[in-house]
Amino acid sequence: MRKVPILYIVIPCYNEEEVLPITAPLFLEKIHQLVNEGKILDESRILFVNDGSKDGTWELIKKLSKEEYHYKGIAQSRNRGHQNAVLAGLMTAKEAADITISIDCDGQDDINAMDAMVDAYMAGAEVVYGVRSKRETDTFFKRFTAESFYHLLNWMGAEVVFNHADYRLISSKVLNAFSDFKEVNIFLRGLIPLVGFNSTSVYYERHERIAGESHYPLKKMLALAFDGITSLSVKPIRMITAAGTIISGLGFCAIIWAIIMQVMGNTVAGWASMVCIVAFLGGIQLLSLGVIGEYIGKIYLETKARPRYIISETTDDVQE
Repeated sequence: MRKVPILYIVIPCYNEEEVLPITAPLFLEKIHQLVNEGKILDESRILFVNDGSKDGTWELIKKLSKEEYHYKGIAQSRNRGHQNAVLAGLMTAKEAADITISIDCDGQDDINAMDAMVDAYMAGAEVVYGVRSKRETDTFFKRFTAESFYHLLNWMGAEVVFNHADYRLISSKVLNAFSDFKEVNIFLRGLIPLVGFNSTSVYYERHERIAGESHYPLKKMLALAFDGITSLSVKPIRMITAAGTIISGLGFCAIIWAIIMQVMGNTVAGWASMVCIVAFLGGIQLLSLGVIGEYIGKIYLETKARPRYIISETTDDVQE
């Protein structure tokens, strides 16, 4: 039987001054409930990660930490993106916590699923994925693109949990192993399964955002999808190789056909067909160079080994 754990709820925040006053008390209530039920220790904390917010989010986090000891906060030196903010919180929390649960600040993820997550950990799981049971609150377009995204990642060879975002429980054992992963291009949904260890899933219904606007428009979602594919799979490169082989084979056949037609005297000026062929091959080449360039760019960033996050301030500093 495992001992009662210390839990850190890791919450990335970017321009969340509208929603934080609403959701922060909900997270605190959940901590108190779990403590009262004997599922976690009172040393558990709610860790907000300010990801370079331009509004009053950090001032609000500092205010909360002064009013209630269960609140803690760290601030990144600049905005580095959602994945790096989650990573910063996890790596900070692993030194003090037995388990962490990462969750967004907007109140869309059902915080009551944390009870089942902690129960699954006590039953032996080291990673517990929060998985959406259905997408009825999404528009048809968002549901179609999101589900296509997961199918595409799996088809590309990236091991991801279907309909799971970044709501998950991770034990300190897993985080210590994960700290050996040094890549700069972070896609946690695909990297956490690579660590291994015993895992399970908890299913919940996702709600509408409580307040404020979503910070993940279509453009950012597409960028995240492309980052996930290029960070975890080399299948696009292999697809380019296969396409190049096929097109080269067709080109070789076309050359033989052109020679035969020339010998037989059946050549006809074909300006339109020539333009189509040149345009098609040119497009394929540019697309291939773009994909290859994306991989080279990621290699370039990885070789620099720049820090993935920089903590400029913590609420502990403020309280001192």
